[in-house]
Amino acid sequence: MARTLHSLSAIEVGVLKGVGVKMAVALEKVGVRSIFDLVTYYPRRHVDRTNEATIDEVVPGVETVVLGKITRVTTRRLRGGRVIVNATLADDTGYLDLVFFNQPYRERQLRGANDVAVFARAEEYRGRLQMTNPIVDLVGATTGKIVPIYPQSQIAGLLTRDIAKFVAEALERAGEIFDPLPPWVLSKFSLISRDRAIKGIHQPETMLEAKAARKRLVFDELIRLQLLLVAEKVKREQTSKGISHDVSPFKIGNATLTSDFLDQIPFSLTAAQGKVISEIASDMSSPIPMHRLLQGDVGSGKTLVALVSMLMAVQSGYQAALLAPTTVLAEQHFMSIKAQLGDFRVEAKNDQDGMLFPMENRPLRVEALTGQTTATRRRLILKDLRDGAIDILIGTHALLVEGVDFQGLGALVVDEQHRFGVEQRSLLREREKINSGVEPDLLVMTATPIPRSAAMTVFGDLDVSILDELPPGRTPIDTVWLNHEELEETGWAEVTSRISNSEQAYVVCPLVEESEKLNTASANLVYERLSRGPLSGFRLGLVHGQMNDKQKNETMEGFRRGLIDVLVATTVIEVGVDVPNASIIIILDADRFGIAQLHQLRGRVGRGTKPSRCILVSSVDLDSPAAERLKVVAESTDGFKLAERDLDLRGAGELMGTRQKGTSDLKLASITRDKLLVFAARNAAVKIVDRDYTMGTFPYLVSELTALIGEEEAANLFRG
Repeated sequence: MARTLHSLSAIEVGVLKGVGVKMAVALEKVGVRSIFDLVTYYPRRHVDRTNEATIDEVVPGVETVVLGKITRVTTRRLRGGRVIVNATLADDTGYLDLVFFNQPYRERQLRGANDVAVFARAEEYRGRLQMTNPIVDLVGATTGKIVPIYPQSQIAGLLTRDIAKFVAEALERAGEIFDPLPPWVLSKFSLISRDRAIKGIHQPETMLEAKAARKRLVFDELIRLQLLLVAEKVKREQTSKGISHDVSPFKIGNATLTSDFLDQIPFSLTAAQGKVISEIASDMSSPIPMHRLLQGDVGSGKTLVALVSMLMAVQSGYQAALLAPTTVLAEQHFMSIKAQLGDFRVEAKNDQDGMLFPMENRPLRVEALTGQTTATRRRLILKDLRDGAIDILIGTHALLVEGVDFQGLGALVVDEQHRFGVEQRSLLREREKINSGVEPDLLVMTATPIPRSAAMTVFGDLDVSILDELPPGRTPIDTVWLNHEELEETGWAEVTSRISNSEQAYVVCPLVEESEKLNTASANLVYERLSRGPLSGFRLGLVHGQMNDKQKNETMEGFRRGLIDVLVATTVIEVGVDVPNASIIIILDADRFGIAQLHQLRGRVGRGTKPSRCILVSSVDLDSPAAERLKVVAESTDGFKLAERDLDLRGAGELMGTRQKGTSDLKLASITRDKLLVFAARNAAVKIVDRDYTMGTFPYLVSELTALIGEEEAANLFRG
């Protein structure tokens, strides 16, 4: 009888020949404790020994795998403890120099080694081919045509040949591996069986077999995650009790607060905003709690959409909350929303059916609760919140502590969701569910766009709305990349010219204080230098994360009011800061930032009617990965295109870190490389779960998912 893959978790690797106490400890260092861990410790690549490159075929600048033997190894020790190991790899066609910086163990590893595989981009150096810090694998005298190359660990002392030997025995003793996927899935997506895949990834006869094996195993990883997300979503839709809000004017209703607000704003909604608000209104009118992700480009009007969502809750007799990651952002939201709603009242309604508390004819009340709120003010806010006298509460993590109780929370907006963990985002909703028996609608917003494949993987349990259109009046931002000399020659002169024209400027630095280890601009030093040098005579302000909230808010408010000409800052101004008169931003040592962060910082300008410019300053090497990032940002202001390019360049590691459940299962799958399989896995998961989140007709899949996420969580998810 075939074994299930996860049943191998119960068998320790110590049962294998050659795995004594010392080897078991070494394997544990790379996460291999059981036979399951071992057979899912996949090769990072395969070398086709029938088609491997010989040294005379190596092309400079192209990543290549070369096999050969080591003929020479030397070590040089330099001042400061630095070490350089030089080695020579040889085959029948020539020699290849290898150089390793600060890897002294390489001499022991390589001396006298035969059958060595090296992988890197070769370059010409002093007329000879050279690889710098290549990946090295001691493959041993492998007789197979296709050689699997496993992730090795110098600390653990593991070699490819050892792992291959243990895997071979494990597969032989495991026998046939059971396949839990229904046959229609294999047929529809052209997948081989799991048994063939497990054997084919470790012991392929051809590269095509290795490719087919990888495709199936990637699909397995992705569909497990998608089944969890889809089951979560279906269960919530079937079991959670929400609020049917009055969402007029987007559906027929009696309330007028939202329509009155939209009538008084001095501009029309973009088509994208209208579409997204209609999607949100449809959710909020339903008794199923909304769980929606709102993503849009910088300046696309996400905050207005969030405000309309909160007003639909307020006009239905409920309260709303907006959770922001920083005090600066929370205060800005508070001032902006309070100003927009200053003249509005919550009017008494004749029909109070379904409303949690009667609505008085009184001014609509907006309050802020942050770590900066005084104790006296906090007590008053908490009392009025419980009494229903506050309609919209805006705050930071201070909203999440015990004692923050709403009389009736109808909508929760989480801004910059990536700054909050899954548990933090759900805390207010769960508390409200316990207090009132109903779950408030949830809208989470991203600061920058997320590629569709990544959003489907990270936020697959949420519905997604996209704002892909900028409001009218936004001025295009011209982005240029200058080196430090060019900045001195022309950059500061442009800042001076703009300030003389009654405009304002940002200067962004990666660090607060000077660092001995990093030759990088620090806010304190740049502020001092500009005050005495290129920008002397102008009013400069300084804001960074080491200042207390009161200092930061006072500086930001001075800049907003035009009392400061140039704001020298760190990334505390990255999100949400809105000063329409600021028309130029200079980002020093821009190579220290990622694409998404640069795009966010650039979005601080272009908010008014004046032509705006972003100057990226860096003297980084033109062939470096950092230079590629700067080129991408300079060439495009489309956040969705930048997000796709960022995913291609950097992978999805940071994004996946925001999703805690199931992502540890992604050993082979790449959100960048396997986009089509992400969509295929989602398609299959939706059909498998259908409307039965317990997946009662797929017990083997449920068993596998239970092994993945744990008994307790699986019981909560899959029980009826």
